[in-house]
Amino acid sequence: MNINFSKIADDVQLGKNVRIAGFVNLYGCVIGDDSLIGPFVEIQRGSSIGQRVKVQSHSFICSGVDIADEAFIGHGVMFTNDQFPRATRADGTLKSDDDWVCKPTKVGKRASIGNNATILCGIVIGDNALVGAGSVVVEDVPPNTVVAGNPARILRKLQES
Repeated sequence: MNINFSKIADDVQLGKNVRIAGFVNLYGCVIGDDSLIGPFVEIQRGSSIGQRVKVQSHSFICSGVDIADEAFIGHGVMFTNDQFPRATRADGTLKSDDDWVCKPTKVGKRASIGNNATILCGIVIGDNALVGAGSVVVEDVPPNTVVAGNPARILRKLQES
């Protein structure tokens, strides 16, 4: 018996040869050709994954995240999209979908994000950049740059490839 337990909504746009492991939740997103989505990953509405991207297990890609071709997203990477998250309005009533602003995040071509990194909203991670495992990225990462730490800081430049 082959039981997958994945939830892939009808509005997901899948490219050719996309491989999806079990226990994923995909809705309203676009995933490019030849990409690999690992187990226990959620990719939300309004996000896009380029071609030949590898998303490792337990990662969360929220609305507003755009990942370019050939990027690598390590295990347990968390993206955010709300700069001022709150459960309720000032009057104590629950917030609705209309009560927040999605701040987009961009991950450049061939960028790599290490395991358990947290990427705050409104960030641009440049082409070929590398974010170290466990980093908390609070500002843009230039292309061809290695960053790490909490908050992530520039460690060195990479040779362009």
